[in-house]
Amino acid sequence: MTFASEISREELQSLPLVRFQGEIRVAESVREADELVKLLEKSSVLGFDTETRPSFTKGRINRVALLQLSTGKQACLFRLCKMPVPPNLIGLLSDPNLLKIGVALKNDMDVLCRSVHMQPKGFIDLQDMMKQFTIKDLGLAKMTGIILGVRISKSQQLSNWENAVLTEAQQRYAATDAWACYEIYRKLSSVRQIFRT
Repeated sequence: MTFASEISREELQSLPLVRFQGEIRVAESVREADELVKLLEKSSVLGFDTETRPSFTKGRINRVALLQLSTGKQACLFRLCKMPVPPNLIGLLSDPNLLKIGVALKNDMDVLCRSVHMQPKGFIDLQDMMKQFTIKDLGLAKMTGIILGVRISKSQQLSNWENAVLTEAQQRYAATDAWACYEIYRKLSSVRQIFRT
């Protein structure tokens, strides 16, 4: 199977809009987070993403407000702006045998590791996988269009991820980003026949 190397803005806009349709669970305390980690540990592959409250001050980078992990059917959102990073979640992020799939992971890891001491392992950056398929468009939205043939919304990207309560739109957006990473990896891996369920 071959994929287009690039997709134009017009081509992307013509694709059907999709969003994550599975169950979304939100953790705002260490206890709630521990419950979600137990669920996620049953998987071997997870989509991964983070959200940070936008900073409009040059040179200022806010800490990670939300960390998302998703399977094909369930997304777990960890509100790190409301709790310390739970030890069990650190353990999951450090597990080399549980694959975490994301985009531009160095940025996410740099910001995350500023607030917690950890050794991230088991991470795969989709941008690295794109080289095997000679795909040049490396943003998540464009990769989703090229690989999955659908469009995801980026309308909530600059919203306030430290709000007292996440809106339904924010939850769905955050879940969709992590889910899209999972689905892109699943599709590419099926081509390479390396996907693990």
